[in-house]
Amino acid sequence: MALFSGAALKKTQLTILFLLSLVLLAIVIALSVGVGELSIPIRTTFYAVTNKLGLTAEPLSRIHETVIWDFRLSRALVAACSGAGLAICGAVLQSLLKNALAEPYVLGVSAGASTGAVTIVVLGVGSGAVSLSFGAFVGAFAAFAFVALLTNGARGGNERTILAGVAASQLFNAITAWTISTSASAQQARDVMFWLLGSFSGVRWPELQLIAVVILIGLAICLYHAKALDAFTFGDDAAASLGIPVGYVRLILFATTALIAATIVSMAGSIGFVGLVVPHVMRYLFGPLHRTLLVACAMMGAILMVLTDIAARTVIAPQSLPVGVVTALIGVPFFAVILYRSRK
Repeated sequence: MALFSGAALKKTQLTILFLLSLVLLAIVIALSVGVGELSIPIRTTFYAVTNKLGLTAEPLSRIHETVIWDFRLSRALVAACSGAGLAICGAVLQSLLKNALAEPYVLGVSAGASTGAVTIVVLGVGSGAVSLSFGAFVGAFAAFAFVALLTNGARGGNERTILAGVAASQLFNAITAWTISTSASAQQARDVMFWLLGSFSGVRWPELQLIAVVILIGLAICLYHAKALDAFTFGDDAAASLGIPVGYVRLILFATTALIAATIVSMAGSIGFVGLVVPHVMRYLFGPLHRTLLVACAMMGAILMVLTDIAARTVIAPQSLPVGVVTALIGVPFFAVILYRSRK
């Protein structure tokens, strides 16, 4: 039962909760910027941002400004966008597939991205002209195309879609393992495995510009189809009886989630459990109505991912853990608690 029902909350209350979430997100981003070998106070981060926007003219250390703008702020913002995107994808896919265990990589996108990245790094496809991120993106959509082919577009049904995603994951994971075991050096294998487990260490402002656009467009598309998602919760027949073009909407939403997930994986690798756990928590707090649920998932996913990135950089400092390891360590016990509480 929802603690706060999206239907019961007034518009003013939802606005207040949204603004509070934005404030909390800004705080955790500021904390993320301050964490590292060079500790930076929140006050310095605040003035670095306002100076850049032309709102203040506070004198700051050149080193602090460089670290904030060239490295940490872009990393924190990409982490926030990634968390938001994964949570949105999880909420949409759980509704479309009517499966509580559905998550952003159920369509084989992560496995395909891994194959694309390995092909670039290990086999040197493109002779340096093609980046790892682009290779991962192409691989992700190759996996999605494979699933779409097996399921006859969006008309394959929920079980067939999940099975096709499993088949795609197994196929592309096998290709990845074969490529690494036969062609990769020890250093290449270590680099690829660290990337596959998730890391924001290489992201900068160009990646932020791309992922922000993708997430905003994806969220807008999903919100536009929020009523259809509410109907899909009760099954395709119920949605069709309400006049919803089931096949068309399913295809649009599958493609949207695949685009979001492929963009995230191409930049940060495979990061699990965010897209699985966050929608369940937000559904428990705010209810099943997707117009409220999707926004709540985006905000909580962003906050959780930034906090996870902070933990990844501080648990064994000065070394960093892969972000996917931290999300798994947090997500598995948390999800176990959810399953235990809902056992009846």
